[in-house]
Amino acid sequence: MSEPRVILHTERLTLRELSLADAPALAAILGDPEVMRFSVRGPLSEKATTEFVEWANRCYVADGFGPWAVIEVSSGLLAGFCALNREEVDRADEVEIGYRLAPAFWGRGLGTEAAMATLAYGFENLRLDSIIAIVQPANVASVRVINKVGFSDFVYSQYHRLGVRIYRMTLKQWLARRSC
Repeated sequence: MSEPRVILHTERLTLRELSLADAPALAAILGDPEVMRFSVRGPLSEKATTEFVEWANRCYVADGFGPWAVIEVSSGLLAGFCALNREEVDRADEVEIGYRLAPAFWGRGLGTEAAMATLAYGFENLRLDSIIAIVQPANVASVRVINKVGFSDFVYSQYHRLGVRIYRMTLKQWLARRSC
């Protein structure tokens, strides 16, 4: 089996494709009720995490993107994942950014760093027209990350029967921000 493909590097992180070898470490993260507090699926079992990794690998083939492992460079540890993935929202096909990090990596700006790099990749490499973020208003930490990376406008909607904010950034908005 080949090494997972590295997608991008930041100052403190490497984002690469997930592999089945990541499933046990990722299961420890995605099985944590605090990490998954705002997830529509709740904490995941190791089996469900393995299925998530298999789905991510299908996304890489079908779309050229999906959930990527977030590796802290200094420790080499799997911190979580950051994703671009296709999602149907309000009967429209969208590309959503999403992320989950282990609590040991919270409060250090790593989520913002991973999200910013993922947005840059989506807009500058993949030339996506639009990227959304789906956030429950009570998820204050995620709202803060979304705001830091440049999302501001949102609409209220229902997503899996939950009240959420759907933020949107367009390629035009991204390019305007980058030229400032």
